[in-house]
Amino acid sequence: MSEAASLDRIAAALERLRPAPASAPDWGAAGAFVWHVDPDWLDPVEKVNRVDLSLLLGINRARDTLIENTRHFAAGLPANNALLWGARGMGKSSLVKAVHGAVEADHEALKLVEVQREDLPSIGRLLAILRAAPVRIILFCDDLSFGHDDEHYKSLKTVLDGGVEGRPDNVIFYATSNRRHLMPRDMIENERSSAINPSEAVEEKVSLSDRFGLWLGFHPCDQDAYLAMVRGYCDAYGVQIDDATLRAEAIEWQATRGARSGRVAWQYFTDLAGRRGVKI
Repeated sequence: MSEAASLDRIAAALERLRPAPASAPDWGAAGAFVWHVDPDWLDPVEKVNRVDLSLLLGINRARDTLIENTRHFAAGLPANNALLWGARGMGKSSLVKAVHGAVEADHEALKLVEVQREDLPSIGRLLAILRAAPVRIILFCDDLSFGHDDEHYKSLKTVLDGGVEGRPDNVIFYATSNRRHLMPRDMIENERSSAINPSEAVEEKVSLSDRFGLWLGFHPCDQDAYLAMVRGYCDAYGVQIDDATLRAEAIEWQATRGARSGRVAWQYFTDLAGRRGVKI
């Protein structure tokens, strides 16, 4: 057998071993999906883990801006990609899921697709599926950030800029991060001090966040907002507790955690509901 024939046989065998392209899911099966790779597939989520939009307190400006942007997108109007950045536990990812739920009530064809940061290199294959979808899609990446020598950010540019094909008209990208520039400050400073052309080295990575049309900042809450969050949870789930007891217990709880945030408020409320025998 000639060398050329052998190479053809090897190529054919490798082609047979290659996984088949992912097929589009039944978009009517769920309101949200999770993207998995190896093999590629979109897993429907029967019940999204989210809280009602009315329970997210202390983030009114970010809430109003994101829900307006999402409504524009769901209606087929121009809308921006959004980066929600800032303090931990202040409801960034909760807001994305709550906004989707609120807008989906009026626009059933609005879907949420979550992609993990480590799966960003597969984003081109995912967009090929989403581009042909008969629905409008919020592509969501939670806790997005990049470390030293992390090349995943280059894959993200496909979503934000779209390359030659452009971002699909039926897809918008929402991401959350603790960092406004998606990378540690010391990494930015190291690039400035060690690169041959410091400005270009920093610009390539820092400019990634500039590609988001919306920057929504989240900041630590004060004590009054923290207590209002706990009271809101109690009222919503029917947990009976007087204001004095709630205040004393909630403040003690946050003191043991060394922080105040929506997440800490929910954790205290979860403990309270358990002690009061209330299911949530």
